[in-house]
This record gives sequence, C-alpha cells and structure tokens, in this order.
Amino acid sequence: MSARALMFSGTGSDVGKSLIVAGLCRLFANRGIRVLPFKPQNMSNNAAVTADGGEIGRAQALQARAARVAPSVHMNPVLLKPESETGAQIVVQGKMHGSARARDFQSKKKDLLPAVLKSFERLKADADLVLVEGAGSASEINLRANDIANLGFSRAANVPIVLIGDIDRGGVIASLVGTRHVLDADDAAMIRGFIVNKMRGDPTLFADGMTAIARLTGWAPLGLVPFFPDARKLPAEDALGLRDLMKSAQRNNPAKLLIAVPLLPRISNFDDLDPLRNEPSVSVALIEPGHPIPANADLVLLPGSKTTIDDLTALRAEGWDIDIKAHVRRGGRVLGLCGGYQMLGKRISDPAGIEGPTRTVEGLGLLDVETTFGIEKTLKRVSGTLAASGAAFDGYEMHVGETTGPDTTRSVVAFSDGRRDGATSPDGIVSGCYVHGIFSSDAARAAFLAEFGVATAVTYETEIDDILDLFAEHLAQHIDIDELLSLAR
Repeated sequence: MSARALMFSGTGSDVGKSLIVAGLCRLFANRGIRVLPFKPQNMSNNAAVTADGGEIGRAQALQARAARVAPSVHMNPVLLKPESETGAQIVVQGKMHGSARARDFQSKKKDLLPAVLKSFERLKADADLVLVEGAGSASEINLRANDIANLGFSRAANVPIVLIGDIDRGGVIASLVGTRHVLDADDAAMIRGFIVNKMRGDPTLFADGMTAIARLTGWAPLGLVPFFPDARKLPAEDALGLRDLMKSAQRNNPAKLLIAVPLLPRISNFDDLDPLRNEPSVSVALIEPGHPIPANADLVLLPGSKTTIDDLTALRAEGWDIDIKAHVRRGGRVLGLCGGYQMLGKRISDPAGIEGPTRTVEGLGLLDVETTFGIEKTLKRVSGTLAASGAAFDGYEMHVGETTGPDTTRSVVAFSDGRRDGATSPDGIVSGCYVHGIFSSDAARAAFLAEFGVATAVTYETEIDDILDLFAEHLAQHIDIDELLSLAR
C-alpha cells in the first residue's frame, strides 16, 4: 500500500521548515514508522553526496539521518546550485542537468515535474509516511504558474500542506493570514493547518494570536513551538542561516582558537565548519565583506566554492588576499578545502568554460600547485587517514578539477584505496585538499586541533543524534502529532 504524505511549506525562507521536518522524521522513526523525507526543489550550495554518487541538499541528508535511513537522490530530485545572482546549476536526481538563468528556469520547471513526481512515487513505495518540505515561500504567486516546489507540487501529487510561520522575525499573524488571502481558493484549500515556530517567552501571550489565525484562515492550529537553542548546532541549510549561527557562537564563545573564514559570495559545503563551531574552545569567525581578516586569527580557512574563479576575484576585491599573505608572513596557518584549496595554488585554468568564459587566472600562490577544470564532476564518499597524524576520517569529494604540482608530494590525506590528496607548503603553514567532512570525524578533528594546542570536547556525530532526539521530544510536546497525522493522505 502506498505511503501517506504531508507537506510542510513556509511563509518565507528560514522559518524552520527543514529542521521541523528533520525533527518529525526522528519523532516518527523513534515510534517505529518508516518515514522518508522529500523536497521537490531545493536551492543551496550546501550539498551532500549519496552512496550512489549523486548529490542532494544537505538539509535532506540531515532529514534522512533523522529518519535513520541512507540519503537518496530521490529525496531531493531538483537541486539548484547558485552560480551567480541570476543563474544556477541544475541537478536532477543527483546528476548535473545543465545551467539556467533564473527567468529561463521558470519555463523549464514544468519539464522537471515528471522527474519530481517519479522520485516522489519511488519514496512512497518504500515508506509508511513521506514528509515533504516546500521551498521558500508558499505565497509567491508571481512564480505559481510553473511551480514544482510548493503548491504546484502539492496539487500535482495531491499532498495536503501544513504552513509554518516564524514568530521570532515578527509579523507572523500577517504572514500566515496574508498567505491565505493571496492564494486562489483551490490552492488555499490544500493548506489544512499551521504551526507557529520559534516562540520566545511566555507562550500563553500568543494564545489569542493562534485563535485569530485559525479564525481568519480556516486552518487548524497545530502547535506553537518554543525556540529551541540547540538547533544552532545542527547543519545550516544555506548561508542565510549560517550568518546568524556564527554571530551567536562568537558572542558566547571565549575561545582559545580563532578560525577566520572569509564569507565568499558562492560559499559551498560550509557544513565543514559545523564540527569546529560546536567545539567550546574554538571560535569560527565568519568574515563578512567590508571587514578585514583579524590579525589575531590562528587559522584562516578558505571553504568550498561553487564558482572558484569568481570567488577568488571577490576575495581579492575585498583585500583579503593581502590579509591572508600577511597572516602567513606572521606564521599563521591557512587551510583550503576544495575550492579554497584551488585558490591557494599558482594558477586556475578553465579551458572548457565550466565556470563561464574560458580563462586562466592567477591563484594566491601560497601552494606550488595548479588546477585545471575538467568536464567530469567527482562525486564520491571517501575514507582514510590524515597524512600528518594517521587519524581516521570519513568524508566526501564533490569537485570539478584536478590539482597537480610539487607541493602535492606532501599530501594532506591518504585514502583507504591507496590514493592521496592535497598539498602542503614546505614550511607546513599552508595546506589544502579536496575532501569535505573531515572534521566530522572526532579522531581527525582532535588530531588537527591538537596542532594548535586545543583539546576537543565534543563527540560530534553523537551530539547531532542526541540533539535530533531532543528536538523530536520538543516537537512532540508542542505539536498535536495525532492531528498532524490525521491530515496526511
């Protein structure tokens, strides 16, 4: 028998859709229900690699973990990875499908709906319950015609919706009631209930607000969810949430180790930072445009990038290249991951025009290596040890390009299959590699931080699971779960 399904859309981005779906996945999994997450269309440069060599949004990988199942490309059949302010790479069922400007993509979406529905049906055949996450705002009526992310999917798949509003940002009554009034009658009828998220203070103060929303919309009030502080320790879906998480961590962290991370326009796979920012003795400072890299930083970490050459140009425009070289002259360490690794070399060549026009640009010149972009994209899970310490890690590769040169003789990691990756300068100050997820492995993170005289205090993977369990209990206390299940069909 086919699974029941329920969709969770939002009044806007970053209202907590991803985390609520993750929490509910853990809640139902803990109750013995075979639950699977699904997001028809996602836009994020924070991606995860599945076991079959595809990529999906990091949020869906977290939701799969919460559901205690392996992530699948069918959990996020359309992934948009922004390459510019107006264009994105399109990934369909885990594989690159091309690129399109935002306006052009609107007309392409109807052609992607069959793939979305096929993936959804595959999940339904393997589950008792599928929890669907919408994207952005359900009230974007200007984009409704070809929508596959919210009400367009809901109507096509006949999946009812629970709408989530964020009281922490203000205006939650207007955003929920306003959504009801801008939608046409058939779309509004697909929304059956609502949840108000991130309540701070006395929840009884908003009891009348819940009643008013229910009266003005006709939707069932399913819960007022208090703010959950430990949610900040879970991976962020996109850079919008990352800024707030980092600022919170910096305010509360009298750290021994300061890691400076330039916020590049196309930063990607920034969940590499999560295990570090969760350590009490580490402060990860996200350096926003217009601000210099702090002179007292112990480590400058250059993260992944969706468009390495453009981000390198942006880095230079901010003067961060000067800051980084001054940091190195003072004996400060630099680590580059994936795109950040490519930037550290002498040259980056793009003969096939993977990132735009064919070109060759100078890198930062801090490693004696060169990178050439190729057409094929490397997507694989990997494991191995750190070359310096022998500490074990599990991670993944997600990159276009090959990096070669003298400094690769001093590799950063040794893979279980005998391959090696990465490069280190002769003085050991600058290094980089292609592997994401290294710091999620406790042994590797401990060995790396020990080089700075810092001890780890967190068992990262265990902490993530513990937080998911606690968040599931939190939702069970504040959401009418039986009513929620009654809405699924």
